[in-house]
Amino acid sequence: MNTTAPDARWDHLAEHLAERLTVAADDRVSIFINDKSALPAAHALIRAALRRGAAAQTVYQPELADTEELAHSTLAQIAEPPAVEAAAMKWATVHVSFRSMLWPDATGAERPEDFPARLAAQRQAKGAISTLRWQNTRWAIARIPTPGWAAQIGVAPEVLLDEFFAGALDDWDAAKIRWQSVCDAIDEGEGVTITSPDTNLRLGIRGRTAALFAGEANLPDGEVATAPVDDQVDGHITFPGVTVFAGEVFENLYLRFEAGKVVEVRADQGAEVARALVETDAGSHRVGELGIGLSSTVQQWTGDLFIDEKILGTVHIALGRAYPQCGGINESTLHWDIVKDLRVDAAGGAGTLAIDGRPIVEDGRVVWPGLAG
Repeated sequence: MNTTAPDARWDHLAEHLAERLTVAADDRVSIFINDKSALPAAHALIRAALRRGAAAQTVYQPELADTEELAHSTLAQIAEPPAVEAAAMKWATVHVSFRSMLWPDATGAERPEDFPARLAAQRQAKGAISTLRWQNTRWAIARIPTPGWAAQIGVAPEVLLDEFFAGALDDWDAAKIRWQSVCDAIDEGEGVTITSPDTNLRLGIRGRTAALFAGEANLPDGEVATAPVDDQVDGHITFPGVTVFAGEVFENLYLRFEAGKVVEVRADQGAEVARALVETDAGSHRVGELGIGLSSTVQQWTGDLFIDEKILGTVHIALGRAYPQCGGINESTLHWDIVKDLRVDAAGGAGTLAIDGRPIVEDGRVVWPGLAG
């Protein structure tokens, strides 16, 4: 299925966003897109916003511009937050980003020797925009599947698109009821453990609270998150296979923690860039988020962090900025979600995820009451 073809589900998605973000007369809605494949979603939201009496403005920033900036701009220019995007965030009361899934272009411009530092600076600039977004607006981000990404992972395009809509337009009120027990366990918990043949990680969570994401901010959605205690992350975790972040490919990424800080980074591909990201600022050395995927409607492993973190049977950590609403205090311009698949057929072997010894996933199978199915 071609995402640019007329599809009534884009209008359903726009209505869902407008309702969840309470778009009303006198609201100012900023819309960001990164590719023409996101236009059906953007056009539907423009219609929904204007019908409600709101104003709507759209910013198009192609990922090509990011790639060329890394190759040709000075480090100081790269580190400067994009002025038009910043102005849009300051103008808006509501913001929605439609981010198409675009596989990194391996044929782009030749990379300068200081490329890792340049990428870290660019992520820092983008982090400043993200901070304006969550401080100033009611916001949402939607990750739009594309035929190009589907071809890269050997999946039919309609599989990704169907799962996207299923994971974006779920019965969120019912989902919240099913998932509340996991939130309660985190609120009352002391620690979380993640174990598998290539991983043994413990994260302290005492005194921290859970945030449930169920259709309001990230689409597709379905996760519970918290902010681990800053100096209570110990052990190692491996992310087998290929994942993509900031237009970069990482393969078999390995992180080791001591007293909450990253002390070792390894990867078969992307290790130097990963180390530069960890060095973004003081807070990027620490885990700002622990997230647990809860969506049983999103099942296809894609290599895209935004999608895979929602899959039931996965767990993810984010280096950098913590969620203040969870009690987190770690500050950083970086927020790098990295997802680990714990399911039976996972590349790194079946894993176990437990809160205070009580498993959510055990040897690759979801065992928490009310989650499976």
